[in-house]
Amino acid sequence: MWSDNETTEDLLGYDVHAKLITEVLEDNNLLPITIGVFGDWGSGKSSILKILTKNLENKDEGTFVLYFNGWLFEGYDDAKAALLESILKEFEENKKFDKKVRDKASSMIKSVNWLRIAGLGFKNVVIPAATAYATGGVSLIPYLTQKLGSLSASDISDKLKGDKPEEFLKSLLKDSPNEDYGTVLIRDFREEFKELIETSKIKKLIVVIDDLDRCTTDRIIENLEAIKLFLNVDNTAFVIGADPRIVRHAIRARYRLNDNEEGEVRNNTRIVDDYLEKLIQVPYSLPKLSDSEVETYISLLISKRELEPKSFEKVLVSFKDFRSKNRYGVFGLVNLKPIVTNEEYEQLKSSLGSIPALAPIITQSLYGNPRQIKRFLNTFTLRNKLSKIASISGFNEAVLAKLMILEYTEIDLFRQLYDWQSTQEGKSVQLQELEKKTLDVSFSEAKEAINSGYKLWAKDKVIKWLKVEPYFSEVDLRDYFWLSRDNVASTITGASLISPIVKMVYQKLDQENISASVSRKIIGDEIKPMIDHELEQFLDFAINSIKKQPDSHRAHEIFILLMEEGIPGSIGLYRELLNVMSPAKMPAAIGSSLSEFKSHPDLGEPLTKFFSNSKGKAAKAFNL
Repeated sequence: MWSDNETTEDLLGYDVHAKLITEVLEDNNLLPITIGVFGDWGSGKSSILKILTKNLENKDEGTFVLYFNGWLFEGYDDAKAALLESILKEFEENKKFDKKVRDKASSMIKSVNWLRIAGLGFKNVVIPAATAYATGGVSLIPYLTQKLGSLSASDISDKLKGDKPEEFLKSLLKDSPNEDYGTVLIRDFREEFKELIETSKIKKLIVVIDDLDRCTTDRIIENLEAIKLFLNVDNTAFVIGADPRIVRHAIRARYRLNDNEEGEVRNNTRIVDDYLEKLIQVPYSLPKLSDSEVETYISLLISKRELEPKSFEKVLVSFKDFRSKNRYGVFGLVNLKPIVTNEEYEQLKSSLGSIPALAPIITQSLYGNPRQIKRFLNTFTLRNKLSKIASISGFNEAVLAKLMILEYTEIDLFRQLYDWQSTQEGKSVQLQELEKKTLDVSFSEAKEAINSGYKLWAKDKVIKWLKVEPYFSEVDLRDYFWLSRDNVASTITGASLISPIVKMVYQKLDQENISASVSRKIIGDEIKPMIDHELEQFLDFAINSIKKQPDSHRAHEIFILLMEEGIPGSIGLYRELLNVMSPAKMPAAIGSSLSEFKSHPDLGEPLTKFFSNSKGKAAKAFNL
């Protein structure tokens, strides 16, 4: 089994990205700077940040590196203050700094705490930094005396030292311009923070913040604004790991940028772009893993599982040397043979035997996503162990791996295959026919042959799956489906593997008051550009929303818009939906909308048949 946590152990060849970011950080002319390490959920951002942190810590004694998980600040009422306090605590508690530095950091922490306790803190940026000293606010006296002619310095001092100084301050602020206080607070804190860094005699402060995109929208913005407003001073750098689309969504949500009109969509997009550019100066996007990188990654993961630590360390050294000379090749069994013992090699050969053939399909099916690859392998390992415990004879790991790929990527076809084989003693005649159609013919010929009779199986990636060994024609699949029986009725991908951006885009569309033109704009701008796996996830999410709420007008309306806009795969999914849904539950207005598809070559006939025997309102509207 493999842990899902980030690691400094580089099995992806990501050290090259960490080195590039390190070079940028070493250029003092670029400071202060904020770098965004951008990538999809599970793409390896956290591992890169861990590797980067380790590299920086070992590089220069004059560089002070701090690593934080943005999620740690999620429970705080004031994420700005929580981040500031966490950074200051590192200065206060680190023995490398002298007493003067630690005392100054301690004083600044008291400042932050005082503001938070007073309820007037950094979250709203409302009062001057002078209030925050350990004096309990006494240093405010000159400022308040100037502002309040009606109270003497003695009166103000008594109230600040009294039982409820925060209530006194709040009452004063009601009639005062918040912007003035906010400006003073930001200016004073920045000056204090800059002085702290200078006093510490460090050459550079680098703060790495991971998992920012796991936070709520408010926390995402508060953390970014804390960096920009309070901490972005000379000799500082911030490296932030996040999915940029989630950050964009957070900006929209925080500032209530509702795309209710088409003109607002364009304007809001520009606002979000400008805002993000001001917060993050250097965006660095991680590329998707290639077929060879996926095969290498799986080989290394399995090697780590099978080998003793000392043996695997040799493998890692060899891999790094290989990757430095060959960026595009596969590091696999051939490379492992001279490194390990004969016994170890035979074990690896047994475990890795089917990987080369399956790697391209795994890449396409799991989208080159390291986290999904790990989860796939963990499920595969559990089922493999179960087969041994259950003493399944003649068990073939390659068959299990290939069947699981279908399960992960085409759950409906997986269930259809289950139905086929369950009535034919494990050997499906239909699957035999499909495999015959793909053997010894070109890809286009196979696609054309499958299209007649098995249209749902004519997808490119399914044809690739059919063409790769091992073939299932003579395999009794009952034992393999028995291992997967928990998922014959439910997919293992589940909600946990759905990209957060898919859910967010759907939420944008799922608004009752949104106009059709704005909906089409969102589809054009955010759904059509989606990469294949996210588009598939989006369509599945949308169709499942209808299945869960068949009487939801908006759920149907969204999918009809997807079909009207020509989103690939939408027609086929809706056609399949008609087989499991009752027309009686469908809203009447949807029947009218669907009537526009009566002449559609792929949907017209199924729709007519679907409504033909129904007397419901939707059927009447369709047949008008």
